[in-house]
Amino acid sequence: MAEYSENLNGLFQALGDPTRREVLARLARGPASVSDLAAPFDMALPSFMKHIRQLESSGWITSRKVGRIRTCAIEAERFAEAQGWLEGQRLVWEHRTDRLERFVTERVNDDKEKK
Repeated sequence: MAEYSENLNGLFQALGDPTRREVLARLARGPASVSDLAAPFDMALPSFMKHIRQLESSGWITSRKVGRIRTCAIEAERFAEAQGWLEGQRLVWEHRTDRLERFVTERVNDDKEKK
């Protein structure tokens, strides 16, 4: 369980930055070189590489270097892991809101019957 938690912490921490989310959105369309990924951002390449390293260390992307070009690709398994956790949370909250709805409906019906 602790390992699962640590994985999720890294996954969601990586998503906490808009630059990294945009990189993931771009990589969802297919692999891209670091220079292509960095082009839309107004930052020095070393600063951008920190984002790439964060995404790699959290498992969202992989990269490989051929010659002078480093190409990044998305890791779909990470989306499944995050989606699995989010789905579990959705079910918990749906159950809670269903219980709240039943409670409120019963109270309203009880109040109507008393009048």
